[in-house]
Amino acid sequence: MTKTKAATITIDDQTYALADLSEAARAHIANIQFVDQQIQQLNNEWAVCDTARMAYTSAFSRELAKA
Repeated sequence: MTKTKAATITIDDQTYALADLSEAARAHIANIQFVDQQIQQLNNEWAVCDTARMAYTSAFSRELAKA
């Protein structure tokens, strides 16, 4: 016999069983997950821009050194 583990989610170091939450609470969790994904996407975009800025700054410094 196999045991199935109840679906849970951990928010702010507190674990909740999804089956024990109201429909409204589950909707809030979906919203939190969406926002977390958006934050991760923005962090990724920030990293790309930060890397590009460092490259442009380095290229600028090299160009000034030629003069």
